[in-house]
Amino acid sequence: MYLGIDLGTSGLRALLTDDTGRPVASAEAQYDVQTPHPGWSEQDPGTWITALDQAMAQLQGSPGYSDIRGIAVAGHMHGAVLLDSGDQVLRPCILWNDTRSAAEAAELDATAQVRDLSGNIVFPGFTAPKLLWVQRHEPEIFARTAKVLLPAAYLNLHLTGRHVADMSDSAGTSWLDVGARYWSDHLLEAGQMRRDQMPDLVEGCAAAGRLRPELASRWGLTGPVTIAGGAGDNAAAACGTGVMTAGQGFVSLGTSGVVLTARDGFHPDPATAVHTFCHAIPERWYQMGVMLSATDCLNWLGRITGRSPADLTAGLGDQLRPPGEVTFMPYLSGERTPHNSANLRGGFDGLSIATTAEDLARAVMEGVSYGLRDCLEALRKTGAQLDSCLVIGGGSKSAYWVKLLATILNLPLQFPKDGEFGAALGAARLARLAVTGEDPAEVLTAPERAMTVPPDPQLRASYEAGYAAFRKRGAKLTLR
Repeated sequence: MYLGIDLGTSGLRALLTDDTGRPVASAEAQYDVQTPHPGWSEQDPGTWITALDQAMAQLQGSPGYSDIRGIAVAGHMHGAVLLDSGDQVLRPCILWNDTRSAAEAAELDATAQVRDLSGNIVFPGFTAPKLLWVQRHEPEIFARTAKVLLPAAYLNLHLTGRHVADMSDSAGTSWLDVGARYWSDHLLEAGQMRRDQMPDLVEGCAAAGRLRPELASRWGLTGPVTIAGGAGDNAAAACGTGVMTAGQGFVSLGTSGVVLTARDGFHPDPATAVHTFCHAIPERWYQMGVMLSATDCLNWLGRITGRSPADLTAGLGDQLRPPGEVTFMPYLSGERTPHNSANLRGGFDGLSIATTAEDLARAVMEGVSYGLRDCLEALRKTGAQLDSCLVIGGGSKSAYWVKLLATILNLPLQFPKDGEFGAALGAARLARLAVTGEDPAEVLTAPERAMTVPPDPQLRASYEAGYAAFRKRGAKLTLR
């Protein structure tokens, strides 16, 4: 049996699979994010440990549970867990969506060779600028920092007693030479860090250590358990959906939005604001365009109107409509691809006294879809080719939104059949590879397709015009 752990921003999910990869049982535990100041987003790493114990308690008694032989963690990327010399947490983890270090990110990004070696713009959400912020604003804590771990690596420490991280997660720090797949002394020096403050590196499908005996005993596991390197959450999702080679990809309508494709080589183009990261298997990379607020935009609208997202969109039905008169720019938390701006802000245009809550919801869905089209166009500038994509994430439950997105992207979107195919499954697959040494191509397979949603040929031209107008508005906002 193999266990995949998806350490998310708002909760942890554990998925138990058998030796054929079939899901057997799952468990979840939730926790909160703290926002003590505008632009700040923090979390107590201790809540992850508590959530993991809760999930394991739920799984006990599942068929084959005691025979778990491998565990892997997929974690939300870019977070900064600061530890002292005794591995005690010094402050709350600064999360991926925290934008306090925008000034430090800009300074690092302008430093010679930083983009060349890291393969990316230094975004405010990345890990390196967070540590520069701590150095300047919390110098006592910075001076006591012996190790900096990403969230998944912190769980690896809990599981194994070792400081170890995988390549895909570490690629989002701005300390890793992403092409060479090792810590860069130049990048570390630019970020005022040292090599000894970094964890050891392994591939995501390789063994990172063994489960500590006290945890095995507490959880009722009988044999030796290998802990795999694991992965960043999007790399793990790629493993769960079988996105391994060039031309394969997925679009995720989740809290944030992602258009991701695998690459057979290292093809960075930082100027596009596309992320270029190591994959969770050797000699592979992936690229993705990222928008910070996707379904979260609809959640926000639901909060301020007092209505659920499902209620707001229920009246749209399943038949795609032409673009609405109200437009929406989805920059509630700034934006990554293609604008790279922590200060960019969203808004509605075209409001009138006749505007309804449904009109606002429709505008939000269109604006998010246009933002994902921005991500797709940025990927294409790097040379990536996508002829079709899987569609995943909570927003994909809306048939209207998927038809809208397929038409705006001008790509057929494929639904996986019901079942597991996300980050937790990808992590369980990595755990299996670390134990068995199988060929990744035999294990990291694509899910069976349930259906394909094509672009609407009758509305393609009107949505293409809508996207052109969206791009012009976005360019004006960026210039402010």
